[in-house]
Amino acid sequence: MATKQERYQYRKDRSRGHLLKNGAHRPRLSVYRSLKYIYAQIIDDNTHSTLVSATTLSKEFEGKFDTSAKSIEAAKALGAAIAKKALEKGISEVMFDRGGRVYHGRIKALADSAREAGLKF
Repeated sequence: MATKQERYQYRKDRSRGHLLKNGAHRPRLSVYRSLKYIYAQIIDDNTHSTLVSATTLSKEFEGKFDTSAKSIEAAKALGAAIAKKALEKGISEVMFDRGGRVYHGRIKALADSAREAGLKF
């Protein structure tokens, strides 16, 4: 029986493999969720460079949330911020890389907020 960490690694490898195989011409919106913060960055896999990044750890989100930077409200604000930065750079279409996490809770809130702000994926 596979452990929880092994199942997470399988899911991460499988989802990233599908992303790279099916949409190599679009940048990738990669999301990392730690226990305290959420990080999002748009990566161009052809040049191996980060085009846009945002995190709930940054100054623009400091003191903005009543509960913490790990709340669903913080994820929604981060999704809107990353979409705004991407649209300013001329990026309108991305692939969503959830990093092996289940599409639920904060990950889903970030994705829905980015879609509402104008990103297509």
